[in-house]
Amino acid sequence: MKIAFFSTKSYDKEFFAKEEVKYGQAITFLEPSLTTETVPLVKGHDAVCVFVNDKVDATIMASLKEFGVKIVALRCAGFNNVDLEAADKHGIKVVRVPAYSPDAVAEHAVALILTLNRKTHKAYNRVREGNFSLEKLTGFELRGKVVGVIGTGKIGIAFAKIMHGFGCTILAFDKYPDSSLGSSGIIYAQLEQIFSESDIISLHCPLTPETKHLINEAAIKLMKPSTMIINTGRGALIDTSAIIRALKRHQIGYLGMDVYEHEDKLFFKDLSETVIEDDMISRLLTFPNVLITAHQAFLTDKALEQIATITLSNVSGFEKGEKLLNEVGVDLVR
Repeated sequence: MKIAFFSTKSYDKEFFAKEEVKYGQAITFLEPSLTTETVPLVKGHDAVCVFVNDKVDATIMASLKEFGVKIVALRCAGFNNVDLEAADKHGIKVVRVPAYSPDAVAEHAVALILTLNRKTHKAYNRVREGNFSLEKLTGFELRGKVVGVIGTGKIGIAFAKIMHGFGCTILAFDKYPDSSLGSSGIIYAQLEQIFSESDIISLHCPLTPETKHLINEAAIKLMKPSTMIINTGRGALIDTSAIIRALKRHQIGYLGMDVYEHEDKLFFKDLSETVIEDDMISRLLTFPNVLITAHQAFLTDKALEQIATITLSNVSGFEKGEKLLNEVGVDLVR
């Protein structure tokens, strides 16, 4: 099949180019994201491959149908950027990569925790400038801390196991609890208990209408003023306006984010020579207890290999008429 591949970066091309011949696919690598302006680029292609910030809404989906596209292949786990009802209406299949080296994202979440806690990013900059002072670099020990894990899919479980290894108590919430995880040191609890008792809260659930702004003003009011919030899931799990107010009022202790509610106009781009017009992220960057990375948690060689393999096997399976194990159905949003 001919695949129009949007939002291409150098690492995408490197890993997908290795696999396309093996799976008998022909990829057209396109740097622009998929929008109403760029959708004509799909003409002559049977499939499109998109990433987290490509908006495949009802309008785009209608255009894909018009251009003869039969399948949308997400090279990520989340599918909140795709209108599944429109896809169903137009008979377009949607597939995703439900798990790609869960350890990659889990380990990045831990990296955010350790960096925020022990302030290694600040220490690094100080030493390079010849400043060897230890003032205001005090952290805390993880052993004995309560860690709240919201979402116990593969990434959430991997993260919980790492934190349990540090000697933390793990409280978890999931809409579909897994009773077998008790042996891993994971204790299921209600959200209110997680918000009120956790020293660290890490988000690993999908973004759905139910989970949007899960971390909001009401949730923050239940938290300790020293609580650390970590988000490597989806940006809109956190109400950005509410979190900024909480930071200003010293209602939370730390914030680590690899995702951002309005990241589509910022992330994956070099804006170092431009004025950032997003006032909320500009405000977040002024807080000394906030650490933001630009959606890089997935970026390991193993994860990229798996993303390429699973994405192309999804497309190849569709072409062969096989059952699509990684299909995203409209039932997931109804």
